[in-house]
Amino acid sequence: MTQKRRAVTKRVPKNRKKRSKGATVLLSVLFTFLLTAVFVCLYLLVFMVSYVNGDSKINLEEYKENQDQTTIIYAYDTNNEVTELSRLHGEQNRVWVTYSENPDESVIPQNLANAYIALEDKRFYDHGGVDWFRTLSSAVKYHFKQGGSTLTQQLIKNLTGENGKTVNRKFYEILSALNLEKNASKQTILEAYMNTVYMSHGCYGVQTASEKYFGKNVQDLNLAECASLAAITQSPSKYDPLIHPEENKKRQKVCLDNMLKQGKITEDQYNEAINYTMVFTNSEGYVPSENLTSAQQQTTTTIQSYYVDYVIQKVISDLMDKYGYTKPQASTLIYSGGLRIYSAVDMNVQNILENVYVNRISFPSYNKNVPDAQSAMTIMDYSGRVLGMIGGAGEKTENRGLNRAANSYRQPGSSIKPLSVYTPAIEEKYAYWSTRVKNYGIPHYYSDGGVGPVNYGNDPGSPDSYVNVQKAICKSYNTVPAQLLKKMGYELSFKYANGKFRLDHLYDVDKNASSLAVGGTSKGVSTLQMAAAYATFGNGGKYYDPYCYYKVTNSSGTMVYLQHDETDGDQIMSQDTADIMNELLQTVVTDTAGEATARNYGLNNMKLFAKTGTTTEDKDRWFCGGSPYYVAAVWYGCDTPKQLSNYVSGNPAGKIFDEVMNRVNKGLASKDFTKFSSIVEQKEYCTKTGLLAGSGCSSRATGWFSKSNMPGYCTSCSGGGSKDGKIEGETKKTTDGSTKPAETTKAAAETTKAPEATKAAEATKAQ
Repeated sequence: MTQKRRAVTKRVPKNRKKRSKGATVLLSVLFTFLLTAVFVCLYLLVFMVSYVNGDSKINLEEYKENQDQTTIIYAYDTNNEVTELSRLHGEQNRVWVTYSENPDESVIPQNLANAYIALEDKRFYDHGGVDWFRTLSSAVKYHFKQGGSTLTQQLIKNLTGENGKTVNRKFYEILSALNLEKNASKQTILEAYMNTVYMSHGCYGVQTASEKYFGKNVQDLNLAECASLAAITQSPSKYDPLIHPEENKKRQKVCLDNMLKQGKITEDQYNEAINYTMVFTNSEGYVPSENLTSAQQQTTTTIQSYYVDYVIQKVISDLMDKYGYTKPQASTLIYSGGLRIYSAVDMNVQNILENVYVNRISFPSYNKNVPDAQSAMTIMDYSGRVLGMIGGAGEKTENRGLNRAANSYRQPGSSIKPLSVYTPAIEEKYAYWSTRVKNYGIPHYYSDGGVGPVNYGNDPGSPDSYVNVQKAICKSYNTVPAQLLKKMGYELSFKYANGKFRLDHLYDVDKNASSLAVGGTSKGVSTLQMAAAYATFGNGGKYYDPYCYYKVTNSSGTMVYLQHDETDGDQIMSQDTADIMNELLQTVVTDTAGEATARNYGLNNMKLFAKTGTTTEDKDRWFCGGSPYYVAAVWYGCDTPKQLSNYVSGNPAGKIFDEVMNRVNKGLASKDFTKFSSIVEQKEYCTKTGLLAGSGCSSRATGWFSKSNMPGYCTSCSGGGSKDGKIEGETKKTTDGSTKPAETTKAAAETTKAPEATKAAEATKAQ
């Protein structure tokens, strides 16, 4: 009987099943990892290709505009050629200069470009932004030091400011370099590099470094100097030629050796450069290059002129007004934005001002126990151009400190009278040249009921005394403008002084005789304001806003931030009034018989209109006036007001005015002031009545009158009955020259009361 064989089932150990499941999981994880890695690599590859070759481009022009750059302020010389006046910069002193392989188009010399390539990136023209051999060699060490970077990569680092030694930063630096090389030429890249590299002492770029170390423009560097400049780059502190000339020399030799090996220079050029005796700006016997302007020699410690200070102040203010910048934003743009500011300064005028004021020429000797008095002066032409400005006497010791010419406001004294009283009186036909005005103060002018204001010597005048306008302005009476104000009203006077003449630091509190008749204002005026106001008397009655620059652009000139537009000015008075005021103010200088207040001052062979000013308690002296060419205003006093008569005699402001303006006008042809009005004519008048002289008038004088504001003829001196040309309120002149009872059209102006004040505050001396 055959037996069947029983099937045997093999038992699989439990641990074997477990191993199979573990392997499956492991394989799954590995597969997932590899798949992820593939996707990541593909993503990175796509990202890299897209970053390097995509539409996104690194724009060097945008980077250039965003780099801190030095602002340059220009002036025009006597040949109307642009010259550098001053430089402004923050932490980074950079002036962008062009590079081209065509020497005729390049500021940067080819030797300097070759020096950088020889030292930093000998395969610059062969790679596409990254020298992979140097990069991989550097990567092995995991340091990614500069030795592995191309000039293109260094440029990326300069532009971005990213300097960390991380793989991530290096990765993006490589991609950016590849991108840049796809979109920019080697020439453009090299130019950007040489303008962004740090060269110590706050110098960024080769131009400012060349000025700092050699006192030359970069285009004037020889081969040895180019190699020395390029040598600084690797370690600016170590290879600084001013501090470590020996170390710089070693690095310079390396550079020249490399240039020779690379065929960039010949053996003869090499030997000449190696043996060249280096002369740096701190070397004994150093002389700046003739091609280097004084502005280019400036350092961060250079003291700028008061004019430059004013330009900075005005540009900041105008940027805030036009673009809504904050003051810090506007300041940053000026000091870091690489602006090109074309100033309106006249360098001859400015140099004269600085010579007189620094050396205190014509300044009176001052009591040694009292600090030296201060002064300020502004000179303009008749169209608003500020030609020169000085904000203090003696050596200037700080930048953007107190500029007394533009920013100090002092009481003007009698120098305000032509602006606040006589111009509106003539323009609004309250008076003319010969109008006789009561030489007597206003009753109850002072708080104790006294008459005022008083004239020089505390003379209150007399109720029965009259003087004509010409004599009153010539001798600077205080009573007469007060009487005229009483007739015109303070509102009209304020409208002219504050509104038309732009004395904008007059306030409502100044609507009184103290401020408007004798210049005892609550705050005051500046020499800049007064020069601009007095210019109207020499240009036919037009007010021009003062300007100190023509335009402000970016570094390349492609964008104009600000620009002065020529205007016709603001006609604030008739040409008739301007011409008459000009002639009246000339008598302040020429009327020696009448004891004119400016009789001791004047210009050599040049006509002058002028007005003096002395304030309450003699704390400020003024002299404002103009020649046919220029107009100026001078203030003299102490920063902490003191009574000047205790220490000086005469009017120091007038002496300074004469000294400066005689120099400024020297060599100019003597000529008359332009007559703008066709209806102003010279006529004789009767000094007894103020009317035009009749046949019987024995006491005569000559004056200037407008046909629209002409007095009648005097007949009283020959027995006739014509009225006296007095201003007492009973008569008012008509446009046809006749007289009639005063109308009530301006009566409201007379209702304003004279302010109460102490006698001490109102006893202003008229000088």
